[in-house]
Amino acid sequence: MERTRRATRTVSRTLGALGAVLLVGSIAYVGTGYTTTGIDGDGMRPAYGTGDRVLLERTGAGAVRRGDVVLHRSPGRHGELAVLQRVVGVGGDRVAQRPEGPVTVNGEPLAEPYVLGGAPSSGTALAYDVVVPEGRLFLLGDNRGNSLDSRHFLEDRSGTVAEHAVLARVAKDRSVLCLTGLAALLGLALVLGAIVAEIAGRAKHPARRHPAP
Repeated sequence: MERTRRATRTVSRTLGALGAVLLVGSIAYVGTGYTTTGIDGDGMRPAYGTGDRVLLERTGAGAVRRGDVVLHRSPGRHGELAVLQRVVGVGGDRVAQRPEGPVTVNGEPLAEPYVLGGAPSSGTALAYDVVVPEGRLFLLGDNRGNSLDSRHFLEDRSGTVAEHAVLARVAKDRSVLCLTGLAALLGLALVLGAIVAEIAGRAKHPARRHPAP
């Protein structure tokens, strides 16, 4: 009987320790890998507008791809504030546009269903033809008629920003985050179960008191 009780307690404490690892690890992963930001401006409408809150995943230089929406802070631009914009070109790409024409990347018209009104050149007559330097990014806002993006800084390294200026990118796939949340819930359940089992065990089998000599 005593051996069974000890074995049950050992299993309970082991599961509790596993639960603690799952819970703490999940919280640490989310805390270090993800963040959120509020949008103050309409440069990325219609996808993101003033007052929206966006989930971001932290990413390192070299991990950013065309089409990613990134939060970046570039010295000398936007009053040193972090800005949300879309990556159109990466190192080595030739990005060009004529007034009233589509954006082209390496000579191919870019499909941009995310652009406000469906017109990439809406509200602007800016024309450009640049080659993105290695280690840098060409960024545009989805609301082309109201976005202070790479087109407005062409005299500064073709309007591009350094990859290391990217702070995070909008999380596209939230499945990992959902799985992490489930792992945290499982961990919490295991920890609570272990605590309840420990309390129940002590209530059922109180510690023996030895008489004083």
